[in-house]
Amino acid sequence: MNTGQDIRPSPLAGQWYTARSDKLRAEVGALIAAALTDPSVAGTGTLHALLAPHAGIRYSGGIAGRAFAQVNGMGFETVIIVGPLHYALPARGGLLSSGHDAYQTPLGTVPIHKDMLDRLGHMIDLTLIRDDPEHSIEIELPFLQQALTPGFRLIPIMMRDQSYETAHRLGKALAACAQKERVLLVASSDLSHFYRQPTANALDRKMLEAVTAMNARQVIDYDKTGEAFACGSGAIAAVIIALQAWSQAHQAHLVGYATSGDVTGDFDRVVGYGAAAFKET
Repeated sequence: MNTGQDIRPSPLAGQWYTARSDKLRAEVGALIAAALTDPSVAGTGTLHALLAPHAGIRYSGGIAGRAFAQVNGMGFETVIIVGPLHYALPARGGLLSSGHDAYQTPLGTVPIHKDMLDRLGHMIDLTLIRDDPEHSIEIELPFLQQALTPGFRLIPIMMRDQSYETAHRLGKALAACAQKERVLLVASSDLSHFYRQPTANALDRKMLEAVTAMNARQVIDYDKTGEAFACGSGAIAAVIIALQAWSQAHQAHLVGYATSGDVTGDFDRVVGYGAAAFKET
């Protein structure tokens, strides 16, 4: 049936995660359910934002499950996912979003909040693109589709420019939009890449300390100087700046950490994954 929507087809289904809707629903549901059995995942306070990883579900799905368990059964009008742009695309601009009407996953379509996207476009320079291959946005969607009550709309933001100045402008614009309805912010980022496990653990600990302290400038400075790493450092910073302008959330709570080595058993070249919840307490 033709709905008349211009839908971005998934370039990840069948590669980064299964293309079978029944298997995907069961896999993601099991990851969230497993997280919910851990008392350390639970917490109190009003939740406004998450940090979640964006590798293939086989690798980072366990940590992503711990992030999205925080919102299991909740309802939001809009989810804003901010992630890095990993690909060299011909479209210009430091901040990009989708020119489609909706994203497609095997669990269904997620409509883009066109009105909010238009408002954002009047506050910041935002380039709309079509048929993008970016995974930092899409990989979060099956978890959101599984965890949240149906009916949310999406704002996808891909950051090519992850400077503090751009993160600050974006964060302030997101805060202005978030005040108008019930919004969940998601910072999509992995941590260090391809270090041995002990080194990765030390680097990631330092980055996560900056995240939980909600120190946006330090997150970006650490990544720039190589003191610690997050491929979505600007995305994390933008979400923190938005929260500081819009909410009473003053710290984040780490709810999960692991590396790819913890999954594969190869500890020579690992990627770090962290999950955090930003709440008012």
